Amino acid sequence: MRLNTQLNRLIPFALLMCLALGAQASADGSAGNDGKLKPVPELQDPPSDRFPGDPAEHHAVYMWNKADPAYQHSILNSIQAMIKRYGDNVDIAVVAIGPGIHVLAKKPQREVEPLTYERVASFAKDYNVRWIACGNTMNTLHWTDKDMRPFAEYAEVGAAALMELQEEGYKLLVW
Repeated sequence: MRLNTQLNRLIPFALLMCLALGAQASADGSAGNDGKLKPVPELQDPPSDRFPGDPAEHHAVYMWNKADPAYQHSILNSIQAMIKRYGDNVDIAVVAIGPGIHVLAKKPQREVEPLTYERVASFAKDYNVRWIACGNTMNTLHWTDKDMRPFAEYAEVGAAALMELQEEGYKLLVW
């Protein structure tokens, strides 16, 4: 009974604190912005002299190293968002290492969701996303270029490809 009485006194106090904190956040502009996110000024597109077809100004590389469908969907959704934002003004490469490599195989040895398999091919064909397989992983699986999808490239060492693309100006995006 005593615990119930103490809880009954604490609950209104906790509610008042939440309301006070919410009011403070609204007053200083850090929250409560009518449910809208505050834009980041640095991320607004500066003027560009680039013409369609010119080399892209943005370069991103993703590491694709898991067979987990949720992980793969997250990366595919990020690639889609980057293409939506930058159009042909972004070059995107994806380096598939270890369990992630199966999405690049003609006959994957691990399960790959059909939609994921299709989206990978679509990004390669329709948006020139480069899909680079790790040669070491291919060797471990005893795969050759004949086992890979036609759009797949390969690097002798996937980790080296990630590093070298970064040295060429690609920004590494990781999950």
